[in-house]
Amino acid sequence: MALYEHVMIARQDLSNTQAEGLIEHFGAILSDNGGKILDSEYWGLKTMAYKINKNRKGHYAFLKTDAPAPAVQEMERLMRLHDDVMRVLTIRVDKHEEGPSVVVQAKNSRDERGPRGPRRD
Repeated sequence: MALYEHVMIARQDLSNTQAEGLIEHFGAILSDNGGKILDSEYWGLKTMAYKINKNRKGHYAFLKTDAPAPAVQEMERLMRLHDDVMRVLTIRVDKHEEGPSVVVQAKNSRDERGPRGPRRD
């Protein structure tokens, strides 16, 4: 089986739990076809660079999978047909990087820095 990374953008009017539910839904589709999700990350509601389907924001999710090509093709097909999913990007990789993704690492480093500085009122 091959290793893949997927990034999915869901509509902005979904709740966080609904967006995370999409990850589980598509993970079940992948496992039904012989693949498995090794890791998944919910990146949250982010502002996009341009509008997609009249949406300025979207719920981003990242999946690391180990699956045969037909299972990935079926999951992508169903993602593209799903009304709540706006965009999907799939990349085949030689190996998955250990630990959290770069997006989560950047968010954690921002949180550790604390407030931006003294307030000037």
